[in-house]
Amino acid sequence: MRRRWLFGAAAAVLVLGAGVLFLTERPLTVSVMQPEQDVVLRIYGLGSVEARILSRVGFEVGAALTGLAADAGDRVAKGQELATLDPAEQEARTARARAAVEANVAALARAEATVARARSVLAQRQAANQRQQGLVQRDVTSIQRAEEAQRDEDVARADLAVVEADVAVIRAQGADAAAALEQEKVLLARHRLTAPYDAVIVTRHAEAGTVVRAGDPIFTLIASETVWIQAYVDEERAGQLALGQPGTIRLRSQPQDVFQGTIARIGLESDRVNEERRIWMTCTDCPQPMYLGEQAEVRITTGNRDSALMVPEVAITGFDGHRGRVWLVRDGRLEQVELTFGARDDRGRVEVTGSLPDDAAIVARIPQGATEGRRARTRTTP
Repeated sequence: MRRRWLFGAAAAVLVLGAGVLFLTERPLTVSVMQPEQDVVLRIYGLGSVEARILSRVGFEVGAALTGLAADAGDRVAKGQELATLDPAEQEARTARARAAVEANVAALARAEATVARARSVLAQRQAANQRQQGLVQRDVTSIQRAEEAQRDEDVARADLAVVEADVAVIRAQGADAAAALEQEKVLLARHRLTAPYDAVIVTRHAEAGTVVRAGDPIFTLIASETVWIQAYVDEERAGQLALGQPGTIRLRSQPQDVFQGTIARIGLESDRVNEERRIWMTCTDCPQPMYLGEQAEVRITTGNRDSALMVPEVAITGFDGHRGRVWLVRDGRLEQVELTFGARDDRGRVEVTGSLPDDAAIVARIPQGATEGRRARTRTTP
């Protein structure tokens, strides 16, 4: 009985050992990568539709809205009226300033008449003084009368200087009144809101009757020709970007269509939190109208290769963006080697730039149970 039990236990150990040996030593079937022809290198980015020129316009003064002449979706021309404010109070101020200008004109005319009179008096006093001075030299009149004539001329000259100074003051007051009138006219004109450029109205923020403050937005406008795609690209891939590179655009509302674009701007500051770089792409054939904020996917073409060996990033261990280790099949067995890599594409693959050992193929996906030297059968990954 004991011998039979020992024999059964030995048989079980042999079966278990054979099973373990089969599981650990049997050849693994792995997929390997093959060089590809005409490889297009692309970078993926996710973003939205935006406008380079976007303005939130409003009044520079506050009052009640009395009229709105445009609505969301309207196209407006530069200088076209968009809205108006109640002008009654400002019209009264303008009328008051205009009256001040007219009063100054009248005061100036009166002062100038006074100057003319003072000049006439001065001329008369000068003539009288000259006669008295001539007579005193011939001893025909007294020195006192000559002195009085000189005094009268000096007083007349001083009076003329005073009234001329009054005219200068009134002229200065006139300039101030005219400037005040122009200021009130400008403020009155600001009760009328006009389009600053040819634009499309995106949003209307207020309705007639609302009392608005200076600076409150009434409309949001965009210049339709400046609509573009703002996208974010992972910093690890952004080093291949350059102005003018072409790309494709897919809008979330039209996923079946592909539109063509070009990089017009690359941001000089990356997002420090998301570690992404911003780019802006113009679109040459996008549909109209474009909807701001709509999600868009972009794929930028950064280069082409006549032939390249592209490896999935998931097949690389210890990858630092330049070097990493991959599994190879060489002479029917698995081994790990370190390779260098270059450009990436939008499918999560990296170009192999380091040379491979002869008769070796890179494993596309790390197999379970892979160990150095284990036998492997290969099949090509499509």
